[in-house]
Amino acid sequence: MSPSEQATERNQPASLARRLTAETVGTALLLAAVVGSGIMAEQLSGGNAAIALLANTLATGAALVALILTFGPISGAHFNPAVTLADAVEGGISWGETPAYILAQVAGAIIGTISAHLMFQLPLPSLSRHVRSGPSQVFSEFIATFGLLSVIWGCSRLRSSAVAFAVGSYITAAYWFTASTSFAHPAVTFARSLTDTFSGIRPADAPWFILAQLAGALAATFLFRWLVPGLKKTAAQVVVPHGEAGRNS
Repeated sequence: MSPSEQATERNQPASLARRLTAETVGTALLLAAVVGSGIMAEQLSGGNAAIALLANTLATGAALVALILTFGPISGAHFNPAVTLADAVEGGISWGETPAYILAQVAGAIIGTISAHLMFQLPLPSLSRHVRSGPSQVFSEFIATFGLLSVIWGCSRLRSSAVAFAVGSYITAAYWFTASTSFAHPAVTFARSLTDTFSGIRPADAPWFILAQLAGALAATFLFRWLVPGLKKTAAQVVVPHGEAGRNS
């Protein structure tokens, strides 16, 4: 293949099948990191919840940076239905592709949770009994997701090369400054209801978390539509520039 043909191939956006595969695998690895590090942390911390949370936090933040850098150029590295819906609102992804992205993310989240259970020889699945309820927890999820989408929209518009590190850093911090430990992710919330481990959430509490997450994502999106008037023109680069639009920006 000639250099010009290679350049043309690189500039072509990935097919929907490749993008959905990237979203599925990326989300699965993210959940394996979240749930698996939670299990390991709980086993090694000797009952010290602060140490367990710190270990879970560092593993999640580091994995998120690595996965965004890895899969971002292929699918945009949404890995999150709230991010995909916010991007659809701004026209960065078509509404026709949005359900497929979300299904891929949910499937990946379930696969990642089951994989963590397999690695640690736990029953799969095991519904969580970890209570995360009440107005403060739900409001925490609104704040966590509002902050996440603010970081994504702001950095992707102004400092696109820093998005992976900014998102990883924000989630690492939000684990500690929110009462809910910052799920900020509907697919993660659902999948974590299937693990009765350190990172789990009781299924009865999950719907309220998901509603708060979607509200937070939309609030941040509408705020940045006003803060950055040209938001719609570059919405396809929501997390990491990908495909033809991202490479030509």
